[in-house]
This record gives sequence, C-alpha cells and structure tokens, in this order.
Amino acid sequence: MTRLACYRALFPAVFAGLATAGSAAAQTTADLAGAPVQGIDARINEAIGPVADVFAGVIFYSVPVMGANLPLIVVWLVTAAVFFTFYFGFINFRGFGHALRLVRGDYEDPNDRGEVSHFQALTAALSGTVGLGNIAGVAIAVSLGGPGATFWMILAGLLGMTSKFTECTLGVKYRRVNPDGTVSGGPMYYLSQGLAERGMGGLGRFLAVFFAIMCVGGSLGGGNMFQINQAFQQFVNVTGGDASPLAGRGWIFGLVAAVLVGIVIIGGIRSIVRVTEKIVPLMCGLYVLAGLVIILVHWADIPAAVSAIVIGAFSPEGVAGGFVGVLIQGFRRAAFSNEAGIGSAAIAHSAVRTKEPVTEGYVALLEPFVDTVIVCTVTALVIVITGTYGTPDTDGVSLTSQAFGSTISWFPYVLAVAVILFAFSTMISWSYYGLKSWTYLFGETRAADVSFKLLFCVFVVIGSSLQLGAVVDFSDAMIFAMSLPNLIGLYLLAPVVRRELAAYRAKLRSGEIRAHQHVPPAGAPARR
Repeated sequence: MTRLACYRALFPAVFAGLATAGSAAAQTTADLAGAPVQGIDARINEAIGPVADVFAGVIFYSVPVMGANLPLIVVWLVTAAVFFTFYFGFINFRGFGHALRLVRGDYEDPNDRGEVSHFQALTAALSGTVGLGNIAGVAIAVSLGGPGATFWMILAGLLGMTSKFTECTLGVKYRRVNPDGTVSGGPMYYLSQGLAERGMGGLGRFLAVFFAIMCVGGSLGGGNMFQINQAFQQFVNVTGGDASPLAGRGWIFGLVAAVLVGIVIIGGIRSIVRVTEKIVPLMCGLYVLAGLVIILVHWADIPAAVSAIVIGAFSPEGVAGGFVGVLIQGFRRAAFSNEAGIGSAAIAHSAVRTKEPVTEGYVALLEPFVDTVIVCTVTALVIVITGTYGTPDTDGVSLTSQAFGSTISWFPYVLAVAVILFAFSTMISWSYYGLKSWTYLFGETRAADVSFKLLFCVFVVIGSSLQLGAVVDFSDAMIFAMSLPNLIGLYLLAPVVRRELAAYRAKLRSGEIRAHQHVPPAGAPARR
C-alpha cells in the first residue's frame, strides 16, 4: 500500500471529528458577529461526542483489578519501559552522567549535520511535556491515590527514561536531512525506513501513516486547544473571575496567543528552540525553587511526609483497590506526564546536530527525569507536606494552588503565569510535532508548511473561544494512540539501537570520540 493510499483510507475516518471542528473556524466568525457561542459548542460536542466516546473508550479501555480500574494503555507504556530498561542494561542509570556531559556541550561539534544543539533539543522536547500534567495531574493522582502514588510515579518516571532513550536514538538514526539543511525525523521515518530494512516495509508504512495522522490530530487538540483553553481559564480566574475584562471574550485572548504562536513557529525548529531554551529553564527553575522553599519552611514535617509516601505506596488506606489502586494512580500520572513511549519527543530530538544517533538517546533520557522525577515530585511533596491533599471538593490546579498558597500567599499569581507559559511552550513544541507529521503525509512543500501553521493558529483561537470537551477528549485519545505503532516499532528495532549503543561505547573506549569544547564552525579561523 502506498503512503498516499494509506492516509487516504485512514484520514477520513479518524479525522471526522476534527474536520467538524475545523468547520468551527468559519462558524467562529459568525459567533463574533452575534450568534450565541454556547450553541456552537453544544452542536460540535453533540456531533463529535459519539465518535469521541467510542474512540476514547477503546484507547483508554480499563479492566478491573482488585477493585481498581487499570487502563490497558498504561500497561502498554509501562511494560515497554520495563522491557527496555532490562534490554539496555539499565542505561537510564548508567548513562546519566554521560547525558549531562552531552547536554553541557562537551561532545558538541557545530560542524555536524542538524539544526539545534543537544541542550536546545532537550528544552524543545521538555516544553512539550512539562505542563498542566505536572501541576493539575499530580494533584489529582495524590487526591485519588494518596501520598503513596508519589512513590510509584517516581519509579515509573525512572523506567520511562529508557523508552525515551530508545525512540530518540532511532529518531536521529533514520532522520532525513533536506536539501535546505532542515531535518525531518521521528517515528514516521524510523517506522517506515527501519522496518523496511527488516523486510517489513508494508507494515512500516502503515504504522508510520497511522502515527502521523494521530500526531496531527493530537497536536491540534491536546497540544493546542486544551492548552490555550486552560491558560485562558487561569487568566480569567486571577483577573477577577466573572468580573474579569476578558470573561466571555476568549477569542481576544486566543487571537493574541495565536499571533505570538505564529511569530515563533513561522521560523521553524530554530525559532522554537530560541524560545524554549529560555522559557523551560526559567519556568521549571521558578516552580521547583518555590516548591523547595515551601518544603524547607515545613522542614520539621519532611520525615512524616516521606514516611506517608513510602508506607502509603505499599499499604494505602481508604484508596480504591488498595495497593493496586495507588500503584495505578502513580504509574498513570507518570505515563501521561512524560509521554515516554508516545514517540512525540523523537521528532524534536531528531533535529539535533550530531553524527552519532545514540548521543541524543542519552540526552533524551534526562527528559522523564526532569519532568516526572523532579517537577512532578516537587508538586506531590508540596501537596503532601502541607496536608492539603485531603481538602474536600478541591483537586487539579486549584489544589496545587492552595498548597503553594498556604505558605506563599501570592504564589497563585505566579502559578497562573506558569500555567500560561507552560501552555505556550507546549503549543509551540506540539506545532512542530504536528507540522512534521503533516509534511510526512503531504510532502515537504512550502504550501504544506504554511497551511499547517495557519491551521494551527486558527485552532488556538477556537480552543480559547469554545468549550469543545468532546473534541479535546478525541484528540487526547489520539495522542495516546500514537504509542500503539510507536512501541511496536521500538520492539522490532531494539536490536538496531543496541548495535548503535555498542558501537558508540566502543568509540568512546578507543578514544575515537573524545570530549571537546568550542570546536569552531567549518571555515572559521583556527585558534592559536
């Protein structure tokens, strides 16, 4: 089956919902002219709801285990993380130090092919994962699973590091460098090319097209509309709620955001990383620093909090499903937060400047560590140590805000800014993921490039203006559907990664690859 035939067959079915949402762009104009906005929301949700319910029901299908519901997609993601951790001999721990040296630039060569540095690729990928899941999702996990969920969340985060290592190594291995020097990579390319090398070209092309379609849909919904909608809600909350000057005028907020997003993404990955390399360290640093301040203020409660996390992990009280219930909450939060095994990050990491694919695998394993082991854990510790996780009728962002606000009264305002920055950085990264999937389907042409960027900006306005819960649910399911073809490919191509790893380590041992810094670009005068 040709690539064109594949997506002609699949695209109409899975995009039925978003096509309807796309028509909302035109309807939004009518809304601004006077038609009731709520009516549009209701009509779209009513049209999409049945399809979204069926699709999300399949992707998030759960089985009862000891009184708790276990989503099979979580089993799919965590099983792969465990397998790759053993298959690569715990590279997530053994390679940690080398990963830090790569990010620091010790092995950087500006003459290598690629568009961005190791550090820039890491921040671009991190900006796509560090977001509301680290703030609202952790609060929900601790509320439902108790403090013990933190223990299993950290464990799953550590295991997920190896899934990232595997997919990002393959992303660079099978990337394509275009005539203009830009790079296209990600699961679409290693599924089609890597499996073709193993005599499974037809399967590879089918999986690649399926992944690309899911990624485009996910980028427009979960990576765009959900983010801007939550950012707008936070903005309204801190500017007066119903009395806010923008209450009921989400299209103004969305229009401003769309212009800002458009300014950034028009320049491609190089423009995106110039923003993410500043925003990600800043917002993560401020958030973690505020969390550490609160933890230190409550230093006398630290032993009790740690005890509650460890004891609660194995003998939780009042949690549905007991031990299994709290384990599911922790694993679920980690899997949904760091996206290890989804395949999205491999698209950003593929743009790195390097001639050794496995170097980006090393760098990528830091991503779940920062996202889950550091940022999510700080959120959980603050909620546990301040004792706010038992507050009735409070969860999500409001619970985290209450936990931080109990010690730092003005922190909810900082949190609102953080949510908006998290949302903005997530959108620009997911625009790149969606774009690369779009151009894989429709070709690396200027028309394809511009059309997707325009479409993405239109969806920013739609997401801020309308409450499209069914569309976002549909899109959210599409993001996790990306893991189905991606992990099949990772299992089949794991021997390729192992050979790359062995060859790279042999070069390090022989001295063929050495740490160096400040290598001048080609043509630059040599230093004396």
